[in-house]
Amino acid sequence: MSTSEADHREEEDVPAVEDEDTGAQIAPIIKLEEVAVSTGEEDEDPILDLKAKLYRFDKDGNQWKERGAGTVKFLKHKVTGKVRLLLRQSKTLKICANHLILPSMTVQEHSGNEKSCVWHAGDFADGELKDELFCIRFASIENAKKFIETFQEVAESQKQVENKDASAAAGLLENLSVEGKKNEEKSDNKTAEESSPVKESKTDTEKKAEEPASSA
Repeated sequence: MSTSEADHREEEDVPAVEDEDTGAQIAPIIKLEEVAVSTGEEDEDPILDLKAKLYRFDKDGNQWKERGAGTVKFLKHKVTGKVRLLLRQSKTLKICANHLILPSMTVQEHSGNEKSCVWHAGDFADGELKDELFCIRFASIENAKKFIETFQEVAESQKQVENKDASAAAGLLENLSVEGKKNEEKSDNKTAEESSPVKESKTDTEKKAEEPASSA
């Protein structure tokens, strides 16, 4: 038997050593602490939440371009009552659409596709206001109709919110106007007092002349 064959047999005869569980626990080198992450949606209530794919119309290329696939929401602010549309990508959570629903907005079914609908909006997804033409596509006709109905209902409800804002602004202007008039009147009165002639003091001679003659 050659030397190499003997070595090979010895290696085969050596029993495999299994990893032993010592029960020791190794503490992590870096301790990670929980960090509260703000989504910006804490003060809002979701009205609608649907999976969809969003497109925007590229005017330069004259074509539709995919904006992202994810969850589209209608979020109503708990204090102001204003509603915005928000769509984030599923994996990255990047904002694809973010704009208020205004009373003047309209939404309609995309021609030839009952699962899609289109609308115009002043969008703020990129950090600056842009006029966009959006198209959104759903997995079912039912979801598309639900989106259109909710969109229209929200737009109609925002008329009342807009009227409240207008009334509040009018009331504020009225209060400012009243305060301005009061301040103006005070200023006029002060000016009148300063400009009125001051009576000259009487001389000693005039005072003596007015004094009654003493009895003899």
